[in-house]
Amino acid sequence: MILGILKEIKAEENRVSMTPFGAEVVVQHGHTVLVETGAGVGSGFSDDAYRRVGAQIVDSPADIYARADMVMHVKEPLPPEYDLIRENQIVFTYLHLAANEALTRVLMDRRSVNIAYETIQKPDGSLPLLTPMSEVAGRMAVQQAAKYLEMAYGGQGILLAGVPGVEPATVVILGGGVVGTNAAKMACGLGAKVFILDKNLERLRYLSDVMPANCFLLASSPAAIRDVVKKADVVIGAVLIPGAKAPKLVTRDMLPTMKKGAVLIDVAIDQGGCFETSKPTTHTNPIYTVDGVVHYCVANMPGAVPKTSTLALTNATLPYALEIANKGWRQAMKDNPEIAKGANVIAGHVTHPGVAEAFGFNYLPVERLL
Repeated sequence: MILGILKEIKAEENRVSMTPFGAEVVVQHGHTVLVETGAGVGSGFSDDAYRRVGAQIVDSPADIYARADMVMHVKEPLPPEYDLIRENQIVFTYLHLAANEALTRVLMDRRSVNIAYETIQKPDGSLPLLTPMSEVAGRMAVQQAAKYLEMAYGGQGILLAGVPGVEPATVVILGGGVVGTNAAKMACGLGAKVFILDKNLERLRYLSDVMPANCFLLASSPAAIRDVVKKADVVIGAVLIPGAKAPKLVTRDMLPTMKKGAVLIDVAIDQGGCFETSKPTTHTNPIYTVDGVVHYCVANMPGAVPKTSTLALTNATLPYALEIANKGWRQAMKDNPEIAKGANVIAGHVTHPGVAEAFGFNYLPVERLL
């Protein structure tokens, strides 16, 4: 199979979907790897590094799309690429289609095979290709919160950790999954007072066993959220429904009840955001203020630390990319239900229930296409 590694064109996205070390493994399995020139530079990988392991450097994305059986990105295809996607071509990347009806319709029209990193799922419910970026985003969320609490950015002017004799900040984390747990580890380690809210009582019991004494676990409900955000200095939105839009947990009418200069960090923005007042922002213009509350809603947070993120991402995606390349997408999905869970739009059909539900499209189980 011919794999194409595209250069990211989303604003301020410096990750690349495969390192030279990953490309070397794919080449050793008898496949051809095409890499768009400059694709790895933002992550510290030169074109020569890819050439040395047997990959071919290609000048334009159009050439990649024209030649590759499977194209790989980090982020979703953008409008300049829409007409380049071919029928039956495999598009393997983060898609987040439940928050993007326009892209969903494009991929249906192109009749391509679209496999989303974020919905590949193990039998235990874990999301192996989302996990490494969720770990990065969760840890980054606390770094960003600490910065935007500073008065220069419109924050309250308080130190997240406090100092002896001065109370630390209160951090509220909505969701006790990978993002929430990593955010809580960082915030607790700095000495903040941390609340994690989750609907899963078993998850809360587990977190109760492993988190330190300055972390408090609450069963999530609208009433609990309304109460706890009033005392929050930071609220981190870390909820996820695989493949579906994020629920709006902090509503517009809650903002006036919050502290002026509090900070909201919406890590769920890729899936539509979990705050009613959220809208996507960029690393260049990351924040805006509503009712005196600072909002940080950068849609590609791990893109700010591409060297770490790219290595972590390739570690996770490579086994799945290699299986698809070795077997073809149909046989790979027959043999590996985890990959079948990644099917979002195939041959014009919506094959993920969360995407179909988001826009009222007909849902076709992927098994019908195998």
